[in-house]
Amino acid sequence: MPQLRWPAIAFAAFWIAGCGARDPVQEMQRSLANAPEYMIILEDMREDGAYFTDYYHRYTVVQGERRRTTDWIEVPEEVYRRYSAFLGMALVAKSDEGVNNTPHPPGYHYVGNPHYGHWGGGGSFWVFYGQYALMRDLMGGGYGRQIYRNDYDDYRNSRDRRRPYYGRNREYGTEGSVTKRQKPAFYQRRQRAIANRQRSFSQRVTDRSGRNRSGFGSRSRGRFGK
Repeated sequence: MPQLRWPAIAFAAFWIAGCGARDPVQEMQRSLANAPEYMIILEDMREDGAYFTDYYHRYTVVQGERRRTTDWIEVPEEVYRRYSAFLGMALVAKSDEGVNNTPHPPGYHYVGNPHYGHWGGGGSFWVFYGQYALMRDLMGGGYGRQIYRNDYDDYRNSRDRRRPYYGRNREYGTEGSVTKRQKPAFYQRRQRAIANRQRSFSQRVTDRSGRNRSGFGSRSRGRFGK
């Protein structure tokens, strides 16, 4: 089985290009254009601020057996919303079959590639080779289930139609059961952000109501006087 070698310059390039980019995913993809294979995963998302919201992403880039995760990168709200359903998923992946920029569970684009594993159980499910155990971890480890032929066929059909693939039971992505088990910190932050926005809204309503009552009282005194 051949060992894949990854140009160090390609692996480092995304780190520089991603910072401060309007859409870091597109910038990283351009920087990695000459790399033989790669995968860009939406690692985490964050919203800061109650009155005015700032939006942040973190990405993990995988090349072969190596991976690296970015620091928090501020992104426009448009970019944040564009990828909001794809937490934990591969946004873009390149393999010997070409570039797949339709979001899918990380590692699915390696299924069927004999460099990475083989079909076991009489050809009914996919088995990654030991040195690519990273792929199993990215796909959920003990939380994810075995990739069967039907899963792979569903993935390929979605890819060919350019539709995101969330797993047969939609267990991947921001609302997926695997992602919720993998990334509890994100969901805790999201609940806090929702609670903060609700408190902020309630406070604004209270303040506005107080001003209205105060204004009505002042106008009343001015009109009816003594």
